Amino acid sequence: MTWLALCLLGALDRLARFSAKDLFVKYVSTRGSAPEQTFEDVLLSGLARDGGLFVPAEWPQIPAADIRALEHLSYAQIVTRIVRPFIEDTLVTDADLIRIVEQAYSDFRDPDIAPLVQLDEDTWILELFHGPTLAFKDFALQLLGGLFDHVLGMRGKRLTIVGATSGDTGSAAIEACRDRDNLDVFMLFPEGRVSEVQRRQMTTVLSKNVHNIALRGTFDDCQDLVKVMFADHDLRDSLALSAVNSINWARVMGQTAYYFAAAAKLPVPNAKLTFVVPTGNFGNVYAGYVAQKLGLPIEKLVVASNRNDILYRFFNQGDMSITDVEPSLSPSMDIQVSSNFERLLFDLLDRDGAAVAAALQAFRTDGVLPDSGRLSADARGIFEAQRLDDNETLEVIRSVHENTGMLIDPHTAVAVGAAQKTPLDGTQRVVLATAHPAKFPNAVEKASGLRPDLPPHLSDLMDRPERAETLDNDFQAMRDYVCAHATVRKTS
Repeated sequence: MTWLALCLLGALDRLARFSAKDLFVKYVSTRGSAPEQTFEDVLLSGLARDGGLFVPAEWPQIPAADIRALEHLSYAQIVTRIVRPFIEDTLVTDADLIRIVEQAYSDFRDPDIAPLVQLDEDTWILELFHGPTLAFKDFALQLLGGLFDHVLGMRGKRLTIVGATSGDTGSAAIEACRDRDNLDVFMLFPEGRVSEVQRRQMTTVLSKNVHNIALRGTFDDCQDLVKVMFADHDLRDSLALSAVNSINWARVMGQTAYYFAAAAKLPVPNAKLTFVVPTGNFGNVYAGYVAQKLGLPIEKLVVASNRNDILYRFFNQGDMSITDVEPSLSPSMDIQVSSNFERLLFDLLDRDGAAVAAALQAFRTDGVLPDSGRLSADARGIFEAQRLDDNETLEVIRSVHENTGMLIDPHTAVAVGAAQKTPLDGTQRVVLATAHPAKFPNAVEKASGLRPDLPPHLSDLMDRPERAETLDNDFQAMRDYVCAHATVRKTS
């Protein structure tokens, strides 16, 4: 072969590799002023420098034939297929991705990972609580922990994770990141506003790289302090801050897969789908919106709220106005400012980042989202909303147990009740069961008369020693604590 021919082949090879790389998604900020990023940047930074959330610049499409073929795949194989377009193969090869995904779900207690259980003729329960911490957050966070490990190992770097939790994210993030050499984890939770099981799942982890902070305030206060830390760019850089909340795109990406898995396993050919999702920070139901954008034929996404009903009011009444957070039997949904709603708002405002930034500034200043009525009307093409109070939640737990023998937690009960309030319209309903009933035993016992037991691996949870720091709702106090205990800061 001539030298010229070799050069031509080399050029063609480089072109092929360049074109393949271009197939992978790039990311933009919902507020429009941060530069376009790769998945690696998005994974490690979590939040954009302009304060926005990362979203794909364009939605990749999964062909209908590929979606139908998912029926024959395992859960791990489905995840690998769904997340592949979002991650550069120069960063995570196919072999790397298969290894990371299989490891992520290796400790789940059900062989189906996310089993689908029939509730009635038209309604199915997607059980998302068979992971190590008994909540749906395990699906994304076990994957996220493996991705962090892989990328940081390649870079030879360390991160400081700072997150806020209304109950389940904290334990799932801690379980995914505990004892990892290249991560420190600081988790804020609202003191007295999570269940005892949720709290102990965090505070009984005594690993050196885990730091729990009980904040005297609400979840919204916790979330606000985390965002202020990320907005301080000098602090952010010196601590190498990253996020495990669903503000990190990788969380949403990981959750999108179980919508495809549910559709693939539903024993109703060519069914039109309604997913009913208990919703607080909007990340879980937004993952369903992403699934539809990728090509999954979802007819309707039902946002199920408790008494903290800001999302219900937005979708049904065109009113997004902040009120006080009220404690409820479903504490993971006791939220007024839902971070991931910003990602939907970005699409509702025609992907105009400046318009998103202005709308959110007004929302924070006045407590009311501008032009809510028009935005709500645009969103109702796919979204609906229902709400349940605590008495209705207890009644759903009682009636489900009486009619089926199944015990469900109060968040799942809110979703089941929301499904019952929503017309079928010729669809099959899939309700997302987001937590094991034993995480909320008091509510379940009050409704059913039965106190659910924790699985064997957590049977001694109430006897384990706890460790947590209690802080006031004060940025300087939290900043000082994190700086004093972060390995990156101490060694820099």
